[in-house]
Amino acid sequence: MVNRLKYDLIIFDADGTLRRCTVPGQVCPNAPGQWELLPGVAGTLTGIEWGSPSRDRTALGIASNQAGIARGYLAEELARRMLEDTVEAAAGFRPVPGSVELCPHGTREGCSCRKPQPLMLQRLMAFWETAPERTLFVGDMASDRGAALNAGCEFRWSADFFPGD
Repeated sequence: MVNRLKYDLIIFDADGTLRRCTVPGQVCPNAPGQWELLPGVAGTLTGIEWGSPSRDRTALGIASNQAGIARGYLAEELARRMLEDTVEAAAGFRPVPGSVELCPHGTREGCSCRKPQPLMLQRLMAFWETAPERTLFVGDMASDRGAALNAGCEFRWSADFFPGD
């Protein structure tokens, strides 16, 4: 189990970390109703006292690659809303505006925000005024681990952070 008290900010990847797509053969959801929380996520996240580091609470952030936007599968506004819905289902509250970062670019566009690049994590740390050494990023892919390394923050695999049911 992770000592959450030592982190001012915990950032989560979404797909494969907090939620999974329910459409057979589809990796990521492209519409509401196409996803469900992964086992252990809601129980873990509702047990954390979320808030602001300035109030001695742990802040929550989301950093998610959303290549479906670039491919035309979904609009950026819808992708953002589904990420916010994921936080609400998992943690029991709507995320603070500015605490959800997404990369709308395709895998070959060479942007600075697509994980493993660190820009989404850096933006969240700046938003919450949190240092990398006080930040944890939880994800399920090597690109998530790479983003944490590139941003200078700690990383945990989602399978180690969330207990399975």
